Amino acid sequence: MKKLSTFLATLPLLGSTLAAQQIGNYGEVTGQIRSVYAGYNQKQATEPNTYATALGGILKYESPTLSGLSVGFAVTGSQDLDFASGKQSESQHNAELSSPKESYVALSEAYINYTLENLNIRLGRQIVDTPLADSDDIRMIPNTFEAYMATYSLNNFDLTLGHLQRWQGADAGLGYDGTVELRSKWADTEGATMFGISHDNDESPYKLNAWYYDVEQKSDANKATYLELGYQFSGNVGVLVLGQYLSESEQEASNTKANICGALVELEYDKLSASLAYNRSEKHAGKKSFSGFGGGTLFTSMDTMILDEITEDREAYATVFGLGYSPLDSLSLSYAYGDFKGKANSAATSEHITEQDIALEYAFSDEFNLAAIYVISRDKENSAKTAYDWDRAQVMLTYDF
Repeated sequence: MKKLSTFLATLPLLGSTLAAQQIGNYGEVTGQIRSVYAGYNQKQATEPNTYATALGGILKYESPTLSGLSVGFAVTGSQDLDFASGKQSESQHNAELSSPKESYVALSEAYINYTLENLNIRLGRQIVDTPLADSDDIRMIPNTFEAYMATYSLNNFDLTLGHLQRWQGADAGLGYDGTVELRSKWADTEGATMFGISHDNDESPYKLNAWYYDVEQKSDANKATYLELGYQFSGNVGVLVLGQYLSESEQEASNTKANICGALVELEYDKLSASLAYNRSEKHAGKKSFSGFGGGTLFTSMDTMILDEITEDREAYATVFGLGYSPLDSLSLSYAYGDFKGKANSAATSEHITEQDIALEYAFSDEFNLAAIYVISRDKENSAKTAYDWDRAQVMLTYDF
């Protein structure tokens, strides 16, 4: 059962399973063509509306496995379509799709993989999906990491040990540093080391994610512990119950410190589903929370709003209610309403932000898919319009080959 509260944040992943093409005995090629329109309708009178339409995709090659060894390479690219994008000269350009340069090409994956029975080791630039470091593939460019990763599977448990050195992608800040790849936010640091145990098997009702991170990064250095436990009840009505806890201790005067707890309940009956998610962050004077390199793992993370936005120097809460309906195997509709509140900080300033996500998925075929989302963000704390007052629309088309 998919978490409905985080479904909207990962909506465009429907195109991420690519059709494999064998090249004789020389390996396998996968690919995807992706086009995205994304625009913001700002409510602040001083802020211009921005929009962009991009065309791009990914082309990946994986070699045959020889004595457990294989290699993989992927090139990712994105190019704004000028006739359907705002002009930078008039501050109308939405840079989140193809960078402020309006285009982006990078070697997004380049790794060596070794498999021996239940052990898998992958070294190099790769996709990583863990609670505090993930691909967050919700626009044009996913996150990838230069990393050393080892996973051992034992009795439906996965034990993972990894070290991340650099990351690139939309979340790392789209822009160039003189090369074809994005700037690294870990340029002068040691990176992040992680260890995790996970258990999520369809044959078992129990869910487990237990992770430890040691992050050495200038702005977010911390030691973090993440725990997620859950149980799925079967029957005419499927019920999924999950709890989570994130604890972070500050390192190197990064101002990152947090204790966040959360819960999620999801019901599924026939073609209908409903969910309720909650997170609470304790106050740490002058400190903020850090929920990950990517979209974050909190149950209340939405398309745009996450709890991190309002946790600095205050106690904060988030509640997200979601509904889903799938009248056809090829069609799914969903709606989520999020309420984010932050108590007064040391400067006596409070926050209250709401977000509504209205989404649609449609599969024209196994290869051709459509995903659309409309987001409404409002600042309920201030009578004047602020940076949290806007509407956002996104349409994504993907074709796998």
